[in-house]
Amino acid sequence: MASLIIKIVNRSNNALPAYATPGASGMDVRASLNAPVVLQPMERTLIPTGLYVEIPEGFEIQIRPRSGLAVKQGITCLNTPGTIDADYRGEIKIILINLSAEPQQILPGDRIAQMVVQRVEQILWETAESVGATSRNDGGFGHTGKQ
Repeated sequence: MASLIIKIVNRSNNALPAYATPGASGMDVRASLNAPVVLQPMERTLIPTGLYVEIPEGFEIQIRPRSGLAVKQGITCLNTPGTIDADYRGEIKIILINLSAEPQQILPGDRIAQMVVQRVEQILWETAESVGATSRNDGGFGHTGKQ
């Protein structure tokens, strides 16, 4: 299978994002900081990565939380998954929030999020008077019961 090639500029002191294992779908993204950042409980902040990318049309990069950071420190990403559009050329920054009851520290070079490249489609709307029926129809928000 051919790999998608994406141009990247790295203005951080960190290595490029990379897959940790052959089966990984996300690449770890690291904090590009000059000094540690302390997040107080329920505080959110924007953490720079020093990365700039040129995403091909028809693709996006999704920013997702790291499960280890969430379970060990209570830190997660807001606006998850965050979307980086193909026409964005600014620095990738990660919105982090501390959901724990204790202050948490982010150090320079810490792995703070995952980056997943996805194909996306743009659509055209077709206005209609109704939509087709299914066995589910408008059932939602727990309609299948608690399991």
